[in-house]
Amino acid sequence: MNIPAWLEKISSGEQDAEFSALYGDCARARARHQRLLGLYRERFGDENVILVSAPGRTELAGNHTDHQQGMVLCGSVTQDTLAVAAPAADGAVTILSEGFGEFQLKLDSLLFRPEERESSAAIVRGMAAALSAQGVEVGGFRAVVNSDVPAGGGLSSSASFEVLVGAIFCALYGGRLSPMGLAKAGQTAERDYFGKPSGLLDQAACAGGGILLIDFYDPLEPRLTPIAFDFRKKGYVLCAVDTHTSHAGLTEDYAAIPRDMRAVAWYFHRKALRYVDRSLYLSGRSGLEGALSPLAIGRAEHFFAEEERVTAMAQALLNGDMETYRRKMIASGESSRFLLQNIVPPSQPERREMAIALDRAESLLNQVGAWRIHGGGFAGCIQCLVPEAAYPAFVRAMDGWYGEGSTFELRIRPCGAHLLKA
Repeated sequence: MNIPAWLEKISSGEQDAEFSALYGDCARARARHQRLLGLYRERFGDENVILVSAPGRTELAGNHTDHQQGMVLCGSVTQDTLAVAAPAADGAVTILSEGFGEFQLKLDSLLFRPEERESSAAIVRGMAAALSAQGVEVGGFRAVVNSDVPAGGGLSSSASFEVLVGAIFCALYGGRLSPMGLAKAGQTAERDYFGKPSGLLDQAACAGGGILLIDFYDPLEPRLTPIAFDFRKKGYVLCAVDTHTSHAGLTEDYAAIPRDMRAVAWYFHRKALRYVDRSLYLSGRSGLEGALSPLAIGRAEHFFAEEERVTAMAQALLNGDMETYRRKMIASGESSRFLLQNIVPPSQPERREMAIALDRAESLLNQVGAWRIHGGGFAGCIQCLVPEAAYPAFVRAMDGWYGEGSTFELRIRPCGAHLLKA
């Protein structure tokens, strides 16, 4: 469908049912899609295009358990990466990303190029290579992209972009791929082309849609269990607060977490903590105290306790038991803070921004809500569960500290990558 037809369809409200399911807020979605269609027409002209969306994700429980082949409770969210796209016969991919500029690459070779490392071009080439390896045809396209997934906030903006690019290739060139196939392609692109070590959690959550209990016992074929749940229908708002803190200089602090956990696993001759029997760990704890650091031991204890919380919190959602969910969410946050210790960076103990944000949330939500670190930790966002009636006052207070718009709802989106109906 050409751009004028899309604009007419959106203006008439015909797209509102889809917008409601994807975003909740139809008016904002209409304006955003119309703006992106206009940008595409200005840059590439008036032609038949597709509209594709891929969500960000939120971690509900399972902080730093995935890289130990553990379990994670997560969900795709309405914050997404959106594209207007059309095929390009010259085999080139040209992407204009709103606010970030334009880049182009030729797909004449799908081999890794060192000069593209840590760039969006690397992700596109990596996705093309990974899809081709799964038998999916790829080709050139033009696209204008906008993302409202905050970078550095733990909502997986990179995975959202990877899933989006894969969905564009599939939509334009007739590819059919399962959500897990799309997620695996994203992992390959991020790990082997972009150059960032990556598990499968972020991509699986973005591609899968809804709330998922993901079991990584078999990391090559994780088991996904969907859970239908709406926090609003139970009288709560799930939200994030962006503290606008920087991840710069924290690489070693992040790397130390899986390294410490693996050290405990290796002590028991296992490659990851998931494969260490809990009773064996408890019986061997005295030997651990002389062989490894207290921080490594605490991080292992966090893993074992968090594994149990993931299962309990998933069951609480299935039962609609919000009080159990709330208490377990607080316990997850305390475990991250005092055992996992991913709030204050060990290398920069003066950086207490995330601890202060959590303390502020606790002062507002004590006895009625919940609060925890979100994502990798040390910087970025905290996640909060707020009674619906208290949400406006909570937003005013937190935005008063961090700026207008810093507090935003994490509304669960029912689907992963989505091609809008023409």
